[in-house]
Amino acid sequence: MPRRSVRLPTDGHPLLDLFSLGRTGPSGHFTPAQIDYIRRTVSRTPEVMVKVTGGGKNSGAVAAHFAYISRKGELTIETDEGYRVAGRDAQKALLNNWHLELSAGQYRGPRDGRVTARRVKLVHNIVFSMPSPTPSEKVLAAARKFAREKFALQYRYAMVLHADQQHPHVHMVVKAEGEQGRRLHIDKTMLREWREDFARLMREQGIAANATPRYLRGKNKGKSKDAIYRAQRRGASHAVRDRVKDVVNELMSTGTVHDPARSHMLETRRAVVAAWTKTADQLDAQGETILAGEVRSFSQHLPPLLTDRERLAAQFLQHRASRRATSSPVRENIRQRYNDLTR
Repeated sequence: MPRRSVRLPTDGHPLLDLFSLGRTGPSGHFTPAQIDYIRRTVSRTPEVMVKVTGGGKNSGAVAAHFAYISRKGELTIETDEGYRVAGRDAQKALLNNWHLELSAGQYRGPRDGRVTARRVKLVHNIVFSMPSPTPSEKVLAAARKFAREKFALQYRYAMVLHADQQHPHVHMVVKAEGEQGRRLHIDKTMLREWREDFARLMREQGIAANATPRYLRGKNKGKSKDAIYRAQRRGASHAVRDRVKDVVNELMSTGTVHDPARSHMLETRRAVVAAWTKTADQLDAQGETILAGEVRSFSQHLPPLLTDRERLAAQFLQHRASRRATSSPVRENIRQRYNDLTR
C-alpha cells in the first residue's frame, strides 16, 4: 500500500471569518455559536496556545526530548495506552515500543535533485498552554481528551504536565508515522483548528477560553519581548545583536526608525477594523445592540501598531530610560519618540 501524508479530521470550519465578511459584507444571521465567539473575543477571554516546537529526526533526539519534558525522569509521562512512565529506563522501554527505527519515512531516497535525502521528523513535539491562574489539572484533562479525539488508535503519543511555571502547559510527543503507515502532516490550517478544538475542550472543563487569530485582536506575529536584554547577554545570538545595533544606530542618528513593513501592517489593520465594523452592523440588525457597541469599542481600542524594528526601538528607549535618572533635551526627545511609538 502506498504511504502518504494525511490530514486528521477536525470538528468544522472557523466560526467567523472576518476577512471574508469584510470583503463580501454580512449575509444572513450570525448563529448563536458565532455570537458567543464574538462575545468571547471582544471581552478578551484568555487565549489558548497550541504550538509545534519541533520534533526529533533520530531516536537519540527523541530520547533527549523525553528527558527534557520529564525533568530527567522526575516527572511522570502519561502514554496513549494509559500507562504512567517514570524514570529513564521506563522511557527507553517506551521508545523501543514505538519502533522509531522502523519509520519508513526516514529511509526514503533523495528528492528534488538533492544528493542526499532530507531527514524527516520521527515525532512532533507539541505544547498546549493556558494563561495563569488556570488550574493545571484542567489543562491536562483538556489535553488528554484532545489527544484521544485526534490521535487515538492512529498515532502513538505521550504527554507530561508542567505545573510549576507561570503558564500551566502540557508537552505532548506524537509519533509522526501512524499505525497504518500514514504520516501526520501539520500545517497552519490544522494548527488553527487545533486551537479552536483545545479552547472548546477547556470550556468543557469550565474554563473560559478562546482561540482567535492574532490579527483579529490587532496583534501582529509575536516576537521576543526581551531582545535588548538578550542582546547584552554573553553568547546571545549575533543576529539579535546586529538587529538591535542597526535599530539603535538609526534611532540615535535620526530620532526615528523606518520599517517598510509598516504600510502593510496599516493596510491589514484597516481591513480588520472594517470587518469588525461590518460585524457590528450585522449585530445591530439582529437586535444584539449591546454586543454591537462592545464590538465597535473593541475595534477602536486595538493594541498599538508596532513593526519589529519599532518594537526593538521602544524596548531600547525603555531600557535606557530605566537606567537614566537625569534628563536633557536630547533624552527628552528620545522619550517623546518612545511615547509616540507606544501610544
